[in-house]
Amino acid sequence: MTQPPRSSTPPTAGSAVPAQPAVPAQAVAAAQPGALTQPAMAVPPAAPSVVPTQTGRAPGARPAAVPEPAARRTAFAEGAERLRSAATTEPGRLRVIGAVLALLVVAFGAVTAWQSGERAAAADDVLHGSQPLSSGAASVYRSLADANTTVSSGFLAGGQETPETRDRYEKDISRAAAGLVKAAGNSEPDSPAATAIAKLNRLLPEYKGLIERARVYNRQGYPVGGAYLRYANEKMQQDMLPAAEDLYTKENQRLAADYGDATPYPWAAIALGVLALGALAWAQHREYRRTNRVLNQGLVAATAATTVVLLWLLVGHTVARAGLNGSYKHGVRSLNVLHSAQIAALKARGNENLGLVARGAETTEVDGTVYDTYYYGFDQELAKLGGSLKRAGSLADDPAGARPVAAATRNMTEWKKRHADAHDEDDRGDYQQALAMVIGAKGTTGECFDGVDENLGRAIGHEQTEFERAAGDGRDAMTGLPAGAAALGVLGAAGAVLGIGRRLSEYR
Repeated sequence: MTQPPRSSTPPTAGSAVPAQPAVPAQAVAAAQPGALTQPAMAVPPAAPSVVPTQTGRAPGARPAAVPEPAARRTAFAEGAERLRSAATTEPGRLRVIGAVLALLVVAFGAVTAWQSGERAAAADDVLHGSQPLSSGAASVYRSLADANTTVSSGFLAGGQETPETRDRYEKDISRAAAGLVKAAGNSEPDSPAATAIAKLNRLLPEYKGLIERARVYNRQGYPVGGAYLRYANEKMQQDMLPAAEDLYTKENQRLAADYGDATPYPWAAIALGVLALGALAWAQHREYRRTNRVLNQGLVAATAATTVVLLWLLVGHTVARAGLNGSYKHGVRSLNVLHSAQIAALKARGNENLGLVARGAETTEVDGTVYDTYYYGFDQELAKLGGSLKRAGSLADDPAGARPVAAATRNMTEWKKRHADAHDEDDRGDYQQALAMVIGAKGTTGECFDGVDENLGRAIGHEQTEFERAAGDGRDAMTGLPAGAAALGVLGAAGAVLGIGRRLSEYR
């Protein structure tokens, strides 16, 4: 049985046995058998040698997780979040309501100012722009037709052309040239109206040259003078008058466009006004339910300003629309018909004169029947004159406009009768008698034509006055509305902000 060495301390119950050697192997000498030894001193284990690295962690250690920066929100998202947060409180909701009310009232005032301003400008264009230009284009047409008629009457007189006839022709040409200058100043470059004006400016000197040659040869008694006159008339009828009619048509289209811009209701402004009033009423009802206060002075002021603008817009535009529609129905329509009647009378008179100048040299075939070109043209234009006078009579809405139309109708009836008598004399070969019945001193067709022309001129003057009065009333109905709507819109928005601000002050 082996005994434990005496130098060793027997283990006691419950003593802990170290899991690692207390003394390093190199520090303990090997024990000799039978030799006495000193108790071994417990040496604490040396700390492991650690070499720090540049990152401050031991080699082999796992790197610590670095948190990633949170994504930055946009300004819009942050603003929306603040708005949502503010809307959860009563002060926040009041601020939102105040902003919306102010925006609606300001938008209503701005849109009202914009739309009413556009319509007022269009109404002013109707009164001072397109309608005078339309009448000017009709005047150009009339002046050219009258010049052609006058020169044919002077041609029939031969060498006894009166100074009055010559002066009337020159004035017609001057009025036509002045009308073309005015129309050119108000037309867009390269527009159809500008093209018609350029064509008339080119043809007018050519026409005058042909007329002067016809006069010279006619005074000398050469028959070629009649050929020049017929050629000048052909240029007038086939080139110049169609160009003048095209100019008149284009100016009428511009006038119709201005009416189209001036008369429609401003639905966008009306809708915004109703919406703003509804929002203001809801805000006041909401305050009443929460505070039992009947009136909020700021909101009442905003409601009053919005109501005034809306009523002003509705009433003013309704009156303006009525005036403009009346100016078209009783002014422009009547003027168009009367201009057509006047032009038909002038062309009929020109054909009547040229029928005597040509003496049957020009014929036309219609449905197998041969007619004298100018007498056939006279019948066609006189039929147009009768139809225009009938329409003008139906459009006349007062005795002052109906009387000259009725007088012109009576003149036309007499003219037709006298022309038939003169035509019969010409067919029988009595040229001088026929000439006397056309351009003589008394009881002639010329007197009837002058009566038609003068009465139509009076009717045109009356309808022009009616147009200016009605269109002026329509334009004046919108006077001040754009500026007033803008000012009241700003005041209404300020009232809404102040009214909501008074409620907000109760939370401070």
